[in-house]
Amino acid sequence: MSTTNTSSETRPPVPPFTYEDAVKKVRMAENAWNTRDPHKVKMAYTVDSQWRNRSTFVKGRDEIAKFLEGKWDREQDYRLIKEIWCHSEDRIAVRFAYEYHDQDGNWFRAYGNENWEFEENGLMKSRHASINDVPIDESERKFHWPHDAPRPDDYPGLTDLGM
Repeated sequence: MSTTNTSSETRPPVPPFTYEDAVKKVRMAENAWNTRDPHKVKMAYTVDSQWRNRSTFVKGRDEIAKFLEGKWDREQDYRLIKEIWCHSEDRIAVRFAYEYHDQDGNWFRAYGNENWEFEENGLMKSRHASINDVPIDESERKFHWPHDAPRPDDYPGLTDLGM
């Protein structure tokens, strides 16, 4: 257990993860990130969670929220799909893609991989993300659900979209 995470918070599912638990955890993360609410998203992490996001290093919920606020100010009309890659008892690896445009209206698709490690209470204690952005034309977008809602359950995932 993290030494500074003294709260009794629990965020099911908790380790050890079954495949079904891990898939659920991935979808819960996707849905939370698609809200673009940094204060909601940060609650899935331990108070001293450590991140590497591209070349940025973040520690703790306050820094996570600040990082996400800046991210979603820059990445407008953000829509994300995550998909499980593999898992173990307390770790999950995902691949993901998201689409966004910048303030000048230029569209991008970001492709990435994340490695997550969890505390026994189900909060994520570390996140390592490697991400590459590819410019796309607006006509090449594949993520078309309303930007203020989670991806619908019947909307295809990355594999079904051929990504």
